[in-house]
Amino acid sequence: MVAVTLPDQSVRSFDKPVTVAEVAASIGPGLAKAALAGKVDGKLVDTSFTIDRDAQLAIVTDKDADGLEIIRHSTAHLLAYAVKELFPEAQVTIGPVIENGFYYDFAYKRAFTPEDLEAIEKRMAELAKKDIPVSREVWKRDDAVNFFHSIGEKYKAEIIAAIPSNEDISLYREGDFVDLCRGPHVPSTGKLKVFKLMKVAGAYWRGDSKNEMLQRVYGTAWAKKEEQEAYLHMLEEAEKRDHRRLGTALGLFHLQEEAPGLVFWHPKGWVIWQQVEQYLRRVYQDNGYQEVRCPQILDRTLWEKSGHWENYKDNMFTTESEKRDFAIKPMNCPGHLQIFNRGIRSYRDLPLRFGEFGSCHRNEPSGALHGIMRVRGFTQDDGHIFCTENQIQPECAAFTTLLKKVYADFGFTDIVYKVATRPEKRVGSDELWDKAEAAIIESLRQSGCDYTLSPGEGAFYGPKIEYSLKDAIGRLWQCGTMQVDFNMPVRLGAEFVDEDNSRKHPVMLHRAIVGSLERFIGILIENHAGALPLWLAPVQVVAMNVTDRQEAYVREVVEALRNAGIRAESDLRNEKINYKIREHSVQKLPYQLVLGDKEVAARTVSARTRAGENLAPESLESFISRLQAEIAERR
Repeated sequence: MVAVTLPDQSVRSFDKPVTVAEVAASIGPGLAKAALAGKVDGKLVDTSFTIDRDAQLAIVTDKDADGLEIIRHSTAHLLAYAVKELFPEAQVTIGPVIENGFYYDFAYKRAFTPEDLEAIEKRMAELAKKDIPVSREVWKRDDAVNFFHSIGEKYKAEIIAAIPSNEDISLYREGDFVDLCRGPHVPSTGKLKVFKLMKVAGAYWRGDSKNEMLQRVYGTAWAKKEEQEAYLHMLEEAEKRDHRRLGTALGLFHLQEEAPGLVFWHPKGWVIWQQVEQYLRRVYQDNGYQEVRCPQILDRTLWEKSGHWENYKDNMFTTESEKRDFAIKPMNCPGHLQIFNRGIRSYRDLPLRFGEFGSCHRNEPSGALHGIMRVRGFTQDDGHIFCTENQIQPECAAFTTLLKKVYADFGFTDIVYKVATRPEKRVGSDELWDKAEAAIIESLRQSGCDYTLSPGEGAFYGPKIEYSLKDAIGRLWQCGTMQVDFNMPVRLGAEFVDEDNSRKHPVMLHRAIVGSLERFIGILIENHAGALPLWLAPVQVVAMNVTDRQEAYVREVVEALRNAGIRAESDLRNEKINYKIREHSVQKLPYQLVLGDKEVAARTVSARTRAGENLAPESLESFISRLQAEIAERR
């Protein structure tokens, strides 16, 4: 007798071992048809998996996150199947699931063309329509190696040969196609109905530039057609909003080969930067942070003490002077500890909050660079809070409340919270980890934030909260973080005198609100499609004359706007007014003032909004008051 307990805690009994598919069928034909896999005692398995003992079982369908991942994984194999049918000489390598889809790497004698992708996608649809069964087989390691060698799949044979010889190998068969995989997979190709191939890119075998170049075919797959259509629409919107294109079109910044991963800020772009930095500086001042500044280059010995030299050296830019090794700082925390360590600190000084707009450099791979979103030189709104264990929770709660307000001021109100808990390799006692994890979880509860757990994804020195904001087209950007660190204060000798006169190490909270300012500005540009809110816009108002007769009045208006703190420019060119309006509309300016003879005579201004609305004429003083109110409210 086998007892199977379902998620609703009901129990179904069977007089012999039973497959996941048979359990689903016993519940109902609808579930039997929808079943993609099962989760037996928490482990994902195929529907063909046999349950031969009492167990917990959840049937996985396309409504589950696990189900969507299985669909994408199975579609990657369907891609490889179709490629082998159309291009028999192509060799398959690896094909994992990635965010929103999958890819598969192939070795082939020529580059795949867009026409090839169309043909492959068509064959995938034909194979899916045939509803070919997908079955799992277990082979001996050496038998699998010999098999793949025999069919000319040297890459797959190499992967399998690296597996210990005493381990069995899991293979999946669909029709004539056999592939290495742990699984699980959908029970048949007919479950794969919504997919699209996106592009081809180059990729080195095993990610090593010394190896041969392969072709990586990217695809996306979904449970429902409307979900894929929404995703493809989002990609179209993302392309329109690409900060690299807008940065050039709006004259904000540029990048060039002579300075890879480093940004040339133009005057308009630097205005945005200054608005973000000065806003955050006021946040620091209003919330008890003391702003500091640390050196860019520090001796190797300090990075060894902090642990960065051992764990992060490959990502650090290093230099040598007078037979001493130095590193350009990739992060600010060791420097802040040096400031903490100067002088005797008391428990009365805690919490002590340091903030720095710290310029950092990291030797990112050239292939990972992406506009101003992923660079080698960047500035962080970096802060560190030195506190006692009892102060972890209130400090985290206060930071979350502060972060929510800051994000709202920038136009982001939808925030996703994740708590990353202790990894297997860590420092500190379990008692300390219990306290830290409980503190940050309670801080989110007190702040009214729903959160998800990311078990085992915390840093080796402590748990952390990750704050991700959702932009106008639904993309998530992880920006803020709060990390609890027991380790670095000990390694770098930070101490305070406690109430009983004993010396103790403080807890160090690493926190950032926007993270990299470069990346955050890129997010802002894409979120607003370049049409930044008034308080952030590089040029807030442009005043234009219709004829030469209004030139003096335009100059007077612009001077008054600038004296009121408004970023205003004049356009006195001898061009038709409609041409000027179109040109400044392309630049996405919040307001345009069109000043003709009527405005001069009445001493008024006629404003046109970015949305194309023509406002009623009003006095310059009234217009200035309205702008100042809009800026103050950060609408």
